[in-house]
Amino acid sequence: MRFGLFGKPDTRKGGEAKAEAKAVAERLKVQVREMLGLAEATAIAVNEIICADPACPGSETVILVMKPGEKTRAYKLQMAMAEVTAEALAEALRHARLDPSISETGTFSS
Repeated sequence: MRFGLFGKPDTRKGGEAKAEAKAVAERLKVQVREMLGLAEATAIAVNEIICADPACPGSETVILVMKPGEKTRAYKLQMAMAEVTAEALAEALRHARLDPSISETGTFSS
């Protein structure tokens, strides 16, 4: 049994898959920064996590927003990073801001 797997196994050779994943992550970071109006000092991490637990949806995109001097906020989308649309991202960010029970983590599934 495998736990804590990060990234998606890929059958393509070379760095093509890594370069593609990095480009998607960078695009999502730019969108998050714009949608939340974040300063350059705020760090943003975007990762795709694969859960080995059968109860998990499979791939999940986790976005961490780390503002200096504040608690880290996590936003989760129940889809692979490449599947995240601007609309799904906006909904996940909006849902987390509007729901007071989601103070540190927002989860959205399409």
